[in-house]
Amino acid sequence: MVGLVTTLVITALGAPLGFLWRAVAPSVPVVRTEHGSALTDPQPEQFAAADGWFALLGFGFGVLVAVLGWIALRRYRGPVGLLAVVWGGIGASLVAWAIARWVGHDEYQRLLATAAVGEVIHRPPELRAGRLEWIYGVIPTLQGSLLIPAFAAAMAYTLLAGWSRYATLGVEPEAACGPDGAGPVSADGTGSASSDSPAPQAPPGAPAPPARGAAASPPE
Repeated sequence: MVGLVTTLVITALGAPLGFLWRAVAPSVPVVRTEHGSALTDPQPEQFAAADGWFALLGFGFGVLVAVLGWIALRRYRGPVGLLAVVWGGIGASLVAWAIARWVGHDEYQRLLATAAVGEVIHRPPELRAGRLEWIYGVIPTLQGSLLIPAFAAAMAYTLLAGWSRYATLGVEPEAACGPDGAGPVSADGTGSASSDSPAPQAPPGAPAPPARGAAASPPE
């Protein structure tokens, strides 16, 4: 249940990722023709810039959700957390792609319909390096840049697991033991003896301390 909720939350975070990509990726200039629209440049650099921005933002997004998932889901570190951030990264990538294609699409169609022949307008950015394909019409497969958020999340989460100090991947309490693991640590960090520990004994050969209330003998 925790893994499913985490996956859905990360998938929902794909919405701001899509708006961010739409804001920073450059639009593509096209010219109005009698049959629709045509590119002003046979190989516009805006296509490569849009793919590059999606890759950079998707990679940073994957690393960020992996770190946040590692910190927030401390009790569920391991396969559950890894699958949650990976599937969430895939969902967020699809949501970001869909939102980026939807934002500004109606405005572009309106401008294209009302523009005069030969007028230059700007089309919203498109993702050319990633696509969604269906195998036999029923099995969805992602390719290219759409897999970058999930890849970055899996890489970052695996590295965090590899650097963990404990085999359980959790944070084990250390405050109950001293530096050598022998006993509890006092407020000053020096350690304190338990109430049932034996009292320290005087070293052999040392004179015994005078009894309480005994008068000191006068000097000779």
